[in-house]
Amino acid sequence: MHALSSLWFSIQTKLFPALEEELDPLTEKQKQFVTVMELLGCQPLPAACRWWGNGRKPKDRKALLKAFVAKAVYNFATTELLVENLSCKNLRRLCGWEHQSEIPSLSTFSRAFAQFAEGDWLVKMHEAMVRNHYGDKLAGHVSRDSTAISAREKLAKKMAKPPEPKRKQGRPKNDEERAPKELKRLELQPNRSLEENLADLPCICDVGSKKNSKGRIESWIGYKLHADVVDGDIPVSLVLTSASVHDSQVAIPLAQISTGRVESLYDLMDAAYDAEEIKKYSKRLGHVPLIDNNPRRGKKIPLAPAEKARYRNRTSAERVFSMLKDNHGGSNIRVRGPQKVMAHLMFGMLVITATQLVRLLL
Repeated sequence: MHALSSLWFSIQTKLFPALEEELDPLTEKQKQFVTVMELLGCQPLPAACRWWGNGRKPKDRKALLKAFVAKAVYNFATTELLVENLSCKNLRRLCGWEHQSEIPSLSTFSRAFAQFAEGDWLVKMHEAMVRNHYGDKLAGHVSRDSTAISAREKLAKKMAKPPEPKRKQGRPKNDEERAPKELKRLELQPNRSLEENLADLPCICDVGSKKNSKGRIESWIGYKLHADVVDGDIPVSLVLTSASVHDSQVAIPLAQISTGRVESLYDLMDAAYDAEEIKKYSKRLGHVPLIDNNPRRGKKIPLAPAEKARYRNRTSAERVFSMLKDNHGGSNIRVRGPQKVMAHLMFGMLVITATQLVRLLL
């Protein structure tokens, strides 16, 4: 955290005054935007965004990247609204365009966004920010949860599953060989790599259902965003899946991602994650799992008083999802496809991560 403190001191005492000498006085939103870009650092652009000398040279992708970060900071609902607000001298010049005539067309913004969404480049930017500015700090708690992401697209057609062969009942005969029972996803995940686990998770647009805070079932069309959030309301791991994927199916992949980025002590999860495989994997990582009991059969087992006090920290994940949806574009999904939806959400999560990292110092 010492490096982060030095960077924040430099931003406050040197960068802000230097910018205000060149521009008009910065607003709070503009200061937030500058801070986010400084914490992101100089990340190399993906190969798809580079010009290799063939054809017409494309518009500056770094400036377009800054513009999409600004869109998340200001919570602009559309790219059209972003372009209109780039008429503001401060915001336009902070993005990298000196004159208003230099601002690209909407189609150029669309093509650049598609390039940013390819692969996992934005996820790697988020990982670099977490490692660089939080990696040396011990996290007390990792709060794991998911939230509904509504999308404006049609349901994807699901592939028809081949019919499962019927298993014979009773004991097999002496000379009879039966195929072993197929293991469930949760049973396979602890012994597979992160890449294998992520590839096994469906990410098409479908219908999901979840209980809200009042205990009522709500349904939506779209996706589900799963996150690990550490103390200080800082998201460290993010995975997007189909809306119908159960929370427990993503717990182990999230733990695999988080373990490579931060050190933590406690894993806090609600009753949806109450499974022996998840508890055993958490202990295997050297963590203490605190999972609310799911009374599938029988009486609910309450947490001990000390565990209950720690379990209250789990609300940090809910606060992050609330910030994303209320302030940084999580409720304005106007793109289609899991890659573009994830890219849209990642711009918001980059802003939240940078903002919460700085708040640790205040």
